[in-house]
Amino acid sequence: MGRWYEQFRYEASFERNMDEVTADYSLNADGTVKVINSGRRISDADGFRQSVGKAKVADPANAKLKVSFFGPFYGDYWILDHDDDYRWSIVGEPSGRYLWVLTRDAHPSGEALNNLQARVKALGYNWSLVRRTKQ
Repeated sequence: MGRWYEQFRYEASFERNMDEVTADYSLNADGTVKVINSGRRISDADGFRQSVGKAKVADPANAKLKVSFFGPFYGDYWILDHDDDYRWSIVGEPSGRYLWVLTRDAHPSGEALNNLQARVKALGYNWSLVRRTKQ
C-alpha cells in the first residue's frame, strides 16, 4: 500500500510519453485495492492525468494481482521481484508485454537504479525497450 514512483517501464499506449508517474494503493473495505495511477504527459501543459482502478488478489502465494481500469476487464499484474523491505518492486505480466519498475523513493541512487536494471535484464526483459521515467 502507499505511494510508488515509476522509474522504468515498457512504453504502453495508455502511458505513452508520460513522466512523473506514480501509483497509489489503498485498501478498500471489501478487501480489494484501490489503484490511482497519475502522471504528466510531456506535451500536456494542463497538468496530471489520473486513472483510478481496482485490484484483487489472484494468487496470494505468488504475489499475483488482477487489475482493472476498464469495468469488468482485468489484466494480470504480477510482482516479479522486490526488495525484502519493499523499497522497490518489478512488475509485469505473463506475456512479457508490460513492465514497470517502482520504488518508494522518487529519486533513488544511481547504484539502486543500476541494480534494478540488472534485475530487469536477469528476468529476461529486453533493456532496449525500457523507457526511463523522469520524476
